[in-house]
Amino acid sequence: MKTLFIKLLASQLALAATLFAGVAGAETLTLYTSQPEADAAKTVEAFKKAKPGIDVTIYRSGTSDILTKMAAEFAAGSPQPDVLLIADAVSMELLKKDDRLMAYPEAKLDGIEADAYDADKTYFGSKLITTGIVYNTAAAEKPEHWADLAKPAYADGLVMPSPLYSGAAAYLLSGFAGDTNYGWDFFQKLKTNNTVSVRGNGAVLKSVASGEKPYGILVDFMAMNAKKKGSPVEFVFPSEGVPAVTEPVAIMKTAKNVEGAKAFVDFILSDEGQKLALSMGYLPARASVGRPEWLPEGVKVKVMSFDTKAIVAKTDADKAKFSELFGG
Repeated sequence: MKTLFIKLLASQLALAATLFAGVAGAETLTLYTSQPEADAAKTVEAFKKAKPGIDVTIYRSGTSDILTKMAAEFAAGSPQPDVLLIADAVSMELLKKDDRLMAYPEAKLDGIEADAYDADKTYFGSKLITTGIVYNTAAAEKPEHWADLAKPAYADGLVMPSPLYSGAAAYLLSGFAGDTNYGWDFFQKLKTNNTVSVRGNGAVLKSVASGEKPYGILVDFMAMNAKKKGSPVEFVFPSEGVPAVTEPVAIMKTAKNVEGAKAFVDFILSDEGQKLALSMGYLPARASVGRPEWLPEGVKVKVMSFDTKAIVAKTDADKAKFSELFGG
């Protein structure tokens, strides 16, 4: 079914590509990103201000959705993006494995930890985004641990982002499924509790903030930014740890505007680009630019250690199994 969908989408994209070729120019940069819409708009606005000679065409969606769109474009022989800014290194590793990414050895990486970027310099982490537990302040329970979510007290109350759409959720799924402390038994218990899977993290926040569902699994910056604006939510970093993705940026090997793509990567990794990420509430990859207000000095977040290569090998199978369990 998925293959048929990709073939149909590919034929449509081939036509779109023909039309697109007529309007795309040398100074047009095509960006595919999973950033929230408002953040993506700010990123493009700031980049265009720094590089006024480059116009940016943007496609925004969840990382898993972007990969599906790109698979159709590859099948049609017309990949469109010059540069990617998507949720996680696993998705980048899948593209790298298929020889879709261009190495950029000259990328300016001073002050960025080596484990934040690919050793072959085909993609570069731009920030740290963790996933934890959000709850409405009127909720009956105050969750502290991941295992709490599988308890009967949370029945009918939990909402989570679908890994079929969100890269951060896909990373959590395969990380937990491969962890002996959780495994598929954890997700089976969530299903037994009538947990609802929704399209993305934004839908989770909307549901919990409105009180539709009292508990959610959510990325940190969305919860913290909402709380700062007065939304009735609290966010929990479970003491046993949280999964984290790095929202890497990468240049496509088929990029039509390579120099523009390099300029975009340089901007994202620069002090200016990192300060922009900080202003949006993210924890930037370049530690020297500071920490978000919601993470006081001295507070350390324990990040779970997952085997990225193992996740790359089984992420598609895990998504299929999740789909059988939760639908979508």
